Amino acid sequence: MATPIPPVEPREAALDAPAQPGDRTAPTGVEETVEAVIRHRLADTLGGWRGSLETALPTVAFVIWWLAREDLTGAVVASAVVVVLLAAARLVTGGTLRYVGASLVATALAAFFALRSGNAEDAFLPGILTSIAWGIGALLSVLLRWPVVGFMIGAADPAIAEGDPFRWRRNPAAVRVCSRLTLVLVGLYAIRVAIMGPLYLAGNIAALTVAKVVLGWPLWAGAVVVMGLLLVRGRTPIDPDDELVRGHSAAADAQREHGPA
Repeated sequence: MATPIPPVEPREAALDAPAQPGDRTAPTGVEETVEAVIRHRLADTLGGWRGSLETALPTVAFVIWWLAREDLTGAVVASAVVVVLLAAARLVTGGTLRYVGASLVATALAAFFALRSGNAEDAFLPGILTSIAWGIGALLSVLLRWPVVGFMIGAADPAIAEGDPFRWRRNPAAVRVCSRLTLVLVGLYAIRVAIMGPLYLAGNIAALTVAKVVLGWPLWAGAVVVMGLLLVRGRTPIDPDDELVRGHSAAADAQREHGPA
């Protein structure tokens, strides 16, 4: 599940009052700041410890086999077996296969690089290159005022069902907040590359494995905490009639009336 972001606490009791029919501005318990709206939607989209483990475990299996046997082909097979077991566990528990799918792609790329070069450390090269690409992409998204975090907000926006995933972009305050949050991700990717890059060049496979795990969910959780602090401390007011709030209000009212989907 997602790393929890501090829940929203309405500052006025009036916000808990039920909405009156036909009154769009009546209090519905919906957050009253831009940061609070974003905090709520990020909580629905961020990955957590299980997803990170599913991404890291195939690499751990790869390294354990390599250190024990120095058999590159066997190490690739071991990591593939772990991916299959993780997928089976997800199917049994009814969870999403999103992170298992990501680990499958990562394992396939790692196997390609490692088998092609014959060097076990090359199994980590795709992850390092991906972090470089994401870091540059995230920084460019801020400079272009289309921050990556904004797309995460859009993915959790009820308006996406109506074909409008970019409603957040029409709120300048939301763009500014998402830009600050995206810079946190830029820092995350920079840390990963700064640590894993030299280890890769040194061919230190054991340290690369530890770094991949530590710089996975734990570092991601740290970034989420930083983003959560920025959102908790932020107090950017939002107009009750803003479409970003109205969409959330409608979704919240529907959920209260009909129950969870």
